[in-house]
Amino acid sequence: MNRPEFQLIDWIRSRVRDRDPVVVGIGDDAAVLQATASGKMLVATDMLLEGVHFTFPPASPQQAGRKALAVNLSDIAAMGGRATAAFVSVALPVDRGMEFARDVHAGLLELADQYDIVVAGGDTNSWRGPLVINVAVIGESIGLSPVLRSGAKPGDWLFVTGSLGGSLAGRHLTFEPRLREVNLLQKRVDVHAMLDISDGLAADLHHMLSQSHVGAILVADHIPISAAALEQTTTERSALARALSDGEDFELLFSVSPDDGHRLVSLWNDATPVTHIGHITADSGCWLIDHTGCREPLPPLGWTHVI
Repeated sequence: MNRPEFQLIDWIRSRVRDRDPVVVGIGDDAAVLQATASGKMLVATDMLLEGVHFTFPPASPQQAGRKALAVNLSDIAAMGGRATAAFVSVALPVDRGMEFARDVHAGLLELADQYDIVVAGGDTNSWRGPLVINVAVIGESIGLSPVLRSGAKPGDWLFVTGSLGGSLAGRHLTFEPRLREVNLLQKRVDVHAMLDISDGLAADLHHMLSQSHVGAILVADHIPISAAALEQTTTERSALARALSDGEDFELLFSVSPDDGHRLVSLWNDATPVTHIGHITADSGCWLIDHTGCREPLPPLGWTHVI
């Protein structure tokens, strides 16, 4: 009889169908992938930890598995790409059994099927610690080349998808990676720079500014605030502060030329809104204009890992 590890692998393998670009998937010592037409591949990987990125409860095992793939798909979207294959490595708690292990993978596999992604391999271990999931995703550019953080230009308009803040109330487990929206954007405008908002709008904007060697001005009243952030407003922390710094939104922040910005504002009709929140400046620095017109420095507020 197979050991539990191989029973789980066989269960996963029975639910996966190899297709392009995966020539050989689960079952051998390594996967075999067909190179893209351009010869360039996008690769993203993230490790999620129980107690840091999710807890049980309120998360279900399926939601934990889903999020582990979703955060990587968000990274591929932020590069202006589409995802094709995933590799999943897990450290499973020994005391939670096979049903828990299958539920974790079921949540991940459901999202993979939704976006036509092949789970092509990985690794399975168990230990006396919490759940750890690492996913690596392979993808390819939708356009001629990947969209980087370093392409923002003075005068560009800054946009975000969706709404921001309050994600830890639950949306961080159920968000949709913006792969479909990126495909639409690439068809309609020339995106100069882009990233996904994982650490917080203010923190992630600073990454773009640093790599593009530019500055930015945001308009506070234009920042789309989620209903969850509004519900969590307190005297100590406003809804705007949450939208700027909560993180785990996994929305896209991107810059386009003013002409393309006007085009997006007038023609965008997708279910996911895009909102013009500010513009790029030639001078360094990041600023926030409040409802009175007062301009204040905007520091890189948001999540940081302590090492």
